[in-house]
Amino acid sequence: MRALTYHGSKDVRVETVPDPVIQYADDVILRVTATAICGSDLHLYRGKIPMVKDGDILGHEFMGVIEEVGSAVDQVQKGDRVIIPFVIACGHCFFCEKSLYAACENTNPGRGASLNKKSVKPPAALFGYSHLYGGVPGGQAELVRVPRGNAGPFKVPGSLADEQVLFLTDILPTGYQAVLNADVVPGSTIAIFGAGPVGLMAAACARMLGAETIFMIDHHQYRLDYASQVYDTIGINFDEVEDPAEFILQHTQHRGVDASIDAVGFEAKGSMVETALTTLKLETSSGETLRQCIAATRRGGIISIPGVYAGFIHAFLLGDAFDKGLTFKMGQTHVHGYLPELLRFIEEDKLRPADIITHRMSLEDAAKGYEIFNNKEEDCRKVVLTPGIDASPAPRH
Repeated sequence: MRALTYHGSKDVRVETVPDPVIQYADDVILRVTATAICGSDLHLYRGKIPMVKDGDILGHEFMGVIEEVGSAVDQVQKGDRVIIPFVIACGHCFFCEKSLYAACENTNPGRGASLNKKSVKPPAALFGYSHLYGGVPGGQAELVRVPRGNAGPFKVPGSLADEQVLFLTDILPTGYQAVLNADVVPGSTIAIFGAGPVGLMAAACARMLGAETIFMIDHHQYRLDYASQVYDTIGINFDEVEDPAEFILQHTQHRGVDASIDAVGFEAKGSMVETALTTLKLETSSGETLRQCIAATRRGGIISIPGVYAGFIHAFLLGDAFDKGLTFKMGQTHVHGYLPELLRFIEEDKLRPADIITHRMSLEDAAKGYEIFNNKEEDCRKVVLTPGIDASPAPRH
């Protein structure tokens, strides 16, 4: 089969690799009909995630049709059309029983990213996301072995096109969880830092739940313009407004927003000091966005963090967070639990996640898709890849 493989920082290639096979009785083999490049994939692409090996197949946003099932699989069958959550969960362990699927204890033979983990078991395995998270081959490929076939694959109706449901795999539930963690209700005021795919999905979900005011902060004007046009956000360009948090305070009676969502994560553009500390390995994540979130959020408010962080950061300003009585909610997305209601929202046209797509490309052109997405070329918001066909960029919105 053909698959996108990793060969070092900014070196990914579509190559011919062996077809996957059933390894365990509850495996399924999926023929991929659509896959996407996620913002989290760019962390891998840039060489920022440890324990990614040459030849690893990337990709964790994918869907398709089941080609083969193991002998113990009884929840899906050959021919079913499904999306695959990026989190691999067993469905029956201590955490899965609590709907905390990203904390599943039974799927990750890796160690996870915790630095001070003690004897705690690692979190769930992830598709195509380094050997810290299981080293499971990803979905930017023609075929994928999907472990835990009775718990992961989620059937979707044929009345909906692939693009309408593809983002149920990751960015839509991730944005939705971020908004639920932010306790968004009708009349809420929120700030979303990062207008990438997850930030845009958070804006869409916040609007659906009745948020009154949404500030959107980003470095790229074309993304801010899109969010303003589609989700009626107030755009703040980090490169033009020196202190976005102060701008937000001035427009919220100097109280701040009810909640801030950090959809940027550890690669946030920080100060020269932070750049130097990162180079010297004295910090592993930039704290710039978190400091802005703390400053922009009202007393008693919430900071929701869907953006990926690892290790330690400089100048966390815990004292400021304590002084304000802030609540932090964060972590990987418990995808499985959100799928039925999110599918219903799509069917009812309350959410239109496919609208953010700007580029449709063949899997064969995946390396070019990574380059375009990473460099923010051609006003790229989201790239969708289709195995086996030629494709061209989608119309701009």
